[in-house]
Amino acid sequence: MHELKTKIEDTIKFIKDELKEVPKIDIAIILGTGLGNLAEKIKDKRGIEYWKIPNFPVSTVKGHKGELVFGKIGDKNVVAMEGRFHYYEGYPLDQVTYPVRVVKALGAKILVVSNAAGGMNPGYKPGDLMVIADHINFTGVNPLIGPNDESLGPRFPDFCDLYDPKLIALAEEIAKEEKIRMHKGIYIGVTGPNLETRAEYKFFQMIGADAVGMSTVPEVVVARHAGLRIFGISVITDVCLPETLKPCNIDEIIKTANEAEPKLTKLIHTLIERI
Repeated sequence: MHELKTKIEDTIKFIKDELKEVPKIDIAIILGTGLGNLAEKIKDKRGIEYWKIPNFPVSTVKGHKGELVFGKIGDKNVVAMEGRFHYYEGYPLDQVTYPVRVVKALGAKILVVSNAAGGMNPGYKPGDLMVIADHINFTGVNPLIGPNDESLGPRFPDFCDLYDPKLIALAEEIAKEEKIRMHKGIYIGVTGPNLETRAEYKFFQMIGADAVGMSTVPEVVVARHAGLRIFGISVITDVCLPETLKPCNIDEIIKTANEAEPKLTKLIHTLIERI
């Protein structure tokens, strides 16, 4: 844990040296597959590519730009990750979640996380948004396993109301005003990289999941450990009903995410302005 804190300090020093001046961050944003255009709405934008940042992994997944962007949305100082890291890329979870530790050290109080997900609720359609009410960790791993440093977070963080109810209510209000089709549901996190079998989709439905994806859960676990408020949202990129399942590919998923991106950008941009 001492090594982790030293790495965080080194990363923060590099960012401050690179940008000369970094205001205290209010809100951090993680943008998933095909959802990077929100960064274009950030004012006074300054970015650093991941490969330049000490101790940062490099995103290897199609649809993830790989840049840390600083600036303002409304009167909030924000930092946005254009692309994230995944366990299936071969990174250990301490690296997958490392950026969450960094944004916390930069002052962030809220984490907004988005992803592309497969919809298992029969009422969902490709391109719909789903605000995450709760999640199921089906990865079989947890980034908090190992020694705990109380200065970074408690040994046993409580996950009641993991996704902030007030932020969810605000998002639902905005979606209604903007006539954005948005559901509220349960996200189940898996490791990937394969898409699931018919039997797995059926099982996930049985245990109460509405959407499935290969990210978000590790980042949210660390964010709660660090004391951040969390808002999560999924773009439903494909329908995963076991009875009518058809083959899907990443290009189709990215295409659907890109088509849904304007309404996701509108929702998150307005949400941040109103927080």
